[in-house]
Parts: sequence; C-alpha cells; structure tokens
Amino acid sequence: MPFYAAYKPYGFLSQFTREAPDHKVLGDLQAFPRDVYPLGRLEMDSEGLVLLTDKKEENSRLLSPSRKHPRTFWVQVEGSITPAAIQALNSGITIHIKGKPHHCQPAKTKLIKPTDMPDRDPPVRYRATIPTSWIELRLTEGKNRQVRRMCAAIGFPVLRLIRVQIGALQLPAMEIGKVWELSRNDWEKAFR
Repeated sequence: MPFYAAYKPYGFLSQFTREAPDHKVLGDLQAFPRDVYPLGRLEMDSEGLVLLTDKKEENSRLLSPSRKHPRTFWVQVEGSITPAAIQALNSGITIHIKGKPHHCQPAKTKLIKPTDMPDRDPPVRYRATIPTSWIELRLTEGKNRQVRRMCAAIGFPVLRLIRVQIGALQLPAMEIGKVWELSRNDWEKAFR
C-alpha cells in the first residue's frame, strides 16, 4: 500500500501516460510501483504537491468537494495586489467555466512573502516596470484552472502557481522534482 507525495515540476503532466514524445510525466521523477496513480490533477503550467497511491478509493475520499479538504496554493500574480482584491477572493467571486458562470466558495487568502522559494525552470518572466505579489490562497473546491480564473477575474494574472498543501499534508520541502514515501499513519493523520 504505497503512499507518496511529490513536488511536481512546472512543465510536467500529472499522469504517467505521455501524450506526446516530448512531454514530461510523473514517471520521469522516479520509478513508481505498478498501479500507482496521482490523486486529482495539477496542470502542466502549475507546480507543487501531488499525491499518489495505488488505492483508487482514496481519490473520492480525499478530493471530493463534500469532504472539504482544503487545498493551499502559493500564487505569484502580476501587479501589486490590493486589499480589495484579496477581500473579493475571500468573499467568493464568479468565474466562467466552459462559458457558464460558477460562483466560487469563499477562499482564505492573504498576502505572503515566501522564503526558500526554488527557482522555476524556465524562470517566470521578469519585467522591471511591473511588480509582482505573492498570495496564499486556500480552497475547498477544485474546478478546472480555478485559481488562475479567480485571479484573472480580479485583474491579477497568475505568473506562478504552487500547490503547497492538501488537507493537513504539506510539501515536506520545497525541492522541485522530489518524491517522498509516506506511511499509512502519516497519510491518515493528514486527512482526518
């Protein structure tokens, strides 16, 4: 019964199947046992915590919106984010998914200054005349590209998106591409 946490790098797919010969996948990080697969998804242009196991029932147990396990992201946005923008995220905003409006549940958002942040490869574009800000954003739902859509809706496009926590399970370290094997006890404590 293997359980893993991995820091998925930017540019990797959250899967084991290559959709094109040049795509990077989770199996490029290390050899995993047969039948291990990722729980949930993290887009190719996002990075951070991905959970993996061979227990398929864990997907609905951990990631169903009815369970309300929070997901926490560190988000670098373009511009100096305002208190009003943070309040809008915390109040719940409407985004569009496949052309239909979706009212997001209120997030828990705050301005942060991350330390020990690894550089991304390739680096985030730098523009001397446009500042950037970092926020921590915590959600209990997970719609397709939701964080990016929410930040765009308040006028602050996402430059870098890192999932740092699911439930009570945090990335053990900010080491891009690293995989940690977890005990059943650690896994259960994280998702009570």
